[in-house]
Amino acid sequence: MLKDIEIARQAKLDPITEIAKKIGLTSDDLDLYGKYKAKIPLDVIKRLENKPEGKLVLVTAMNPTPAGEGKTTVSIGLAQGLAKLGRKPLLALREPSLGPVFGIKGGAAGGGYSQLVPMEDINLHFTGDLHAITSANNLLAAMVDNHIYQGNSLNIDKDKILWKRCMDMNDRALRNIHIGVGGGTNGIERDDSFVITAASEIMALLCMSKDMEDLKRRIRNIAVAYDLDGNIVTAGQLQAEGALAVLLKDAMCPNLVQTLEHVPALVHGGPFANISHGCNSVIATKAGLKMSDILVTEAGFGADLGAYKFLDLKCRAAGIWPDAVVIVSTVRSLKYNSGIPKEELTKPNVEALRAGFPNLAKHIENMMASGIPVVVASNRFPTDTDEEIAEMKRLCEETGAMYAAADVFSKGGEGGIELANIVTSILDKDEKPEPKFTYDLKDSVEEKIHKVAVNIFGAKDVDILPEAQARIDEFTKSGYGELPVCIAKTQYSLSDDPKALGRPEGFTLTVREVRLSAGAGYLVVLTGKVLTMPGLPSHPAALDISIDNDNVIHGLF
Repeated sequence: MLKDIEIARQAKLDPITEIAKKIGLTSDDLDLYGKYKAKIPLDVIKRLENKPEGKLVLVTAMNPTPAGEGKTTVSIGLAQGLAKLGRKPLLALREPSLGPVFGIKGGAAGGGYSQLVPMEDINLHFTGDLHAITSANNLLAAMVDNHIYQGNSLNIDKDKILWKRCMDMNDRALRNIHIGVGGGTNGIERDDSFVITAASEIMALLCMSKDMEDLKRRIRNIAVAYDLDGNIVTAGQLQAEGALAVLLKDAMCPNLVQTLEHVPALVHGGPFANISHGCNSVIATKAGLKMSDILVTEAGFGADLGAYKFLDLKCRAAGIWPDAVVIVSTVRSLKYNSGIPKEELTKPNVEALRAGFPNLAKHIENMMASGIPVVVASNRFPTDTDEEIAEMKRLCEETGAMYAAADVFSKGGEGGIELANIVTSILDKDEKPEPKFTYDLKDSVEEKIHKVAVNIFGAKDVDILPEAQARIDEFTKSGYGELPVCIAKTQYSLSDDPKALGRPEGFTLTVREVRLSAGAGYLVVLTGKVLTMPGLPSHPAALDISIDNDNVIHGLF
């Protein structure tokens, strides 16, 4: 079988101006980045405001495993399947971060015959959005330190600076650093740290912004530090919003590309779901609903992370709600959740599949509790047996979910027709689900955390450590108590223990830190050992990536 990169290189792409016609745009509506990618300016998007909206399909998954679930691949395959049914679909997905590309996960443009193209461009720099976000983030950091150095009229406490620098790369050496060494003209000496760009608040707030004014408002609201009297100092007090907005001007505009079967795709924003909210931009999603009959979007990792954050954070802020949810699973992933070693997952084992099913069942329950019709998409692999597929279908339907096998990796849109037919059978009923959130914004911060932990993760209780409780008390006193919560935890388990597979019960969720992301519009709750700056593995993907004299890239997949 051809590798992903070989399939992508053999594909004949349509000019991006032709792709734009499918969503009602002309070449004059685009800012071109070569022949096959473009940005859609905000003034063009503003023209769409009075157009009717299409249906919204959210794609999520069970907890990820080393066997791979293929959520993005299924999202793309579903859209291609919808196109084969004569529908007018559009994708709204996230941009890859260079951290995972050169680390352990690899690219994020789908796979096989369900890919976004130009794949190499999308995975490497793309249109520069993440670099713009990095620059804006670090300009604010520089302005904070410069303000202190130049006299500190806001009385910023240098030992209570909240704002972190960022970089779009996995680099554990930057988790804790010391800056301004030597003092004097080198600046104010203090401890600092980096987060990866995809986990930065600038990334999160850009994706939550509705337009340029909303972006500037959110930047003004960023909490950068405490002053010497214990009051929050904001980016607005530093008068930083204008300069940061200028750096983010182009990054605010969604990127238009295509799938291998020429379905239009908006790829915009890339916050991590284990740390941040894990959703593509509000701008791309809302514009996509205006430009399509069916918008297929995805949320990062499992339904315990990206999907719940999509509903409780993004939908609450944007005033949208899915018409259907697709949960991606695999036979191999179910067997892995029963404790079967990775090297034995290709062996037929119906009993192991049954034993691992409770993990998927919890994700189904979570989505059904939100009142949204659920379809489980089994991303089929060649080693899956008919008996295993039949048992998986039976178990899913016992929960009340619908089920479809998807062979989109090897067959593209053709392999997504079964799934597309089931999804359209839901959408054609034209029954709009009413939003059901996990908590009310009037709940205390502690109540919000407890409701998510118990209802979404399945925890018995929550243990908020003293330092985290002190931050909650500070933020509540400062007027931030009614913000929603964005819980950062491991993606590998429903609990905060990455080794607790299946459906853990009776566990206590430990909250070790709470951070204020006032610009993004929520409190970040850190649990377990989740890190905001990943490190490279023992054999990073970077070791296998190179380019030859003919400018051909090798090892990207």
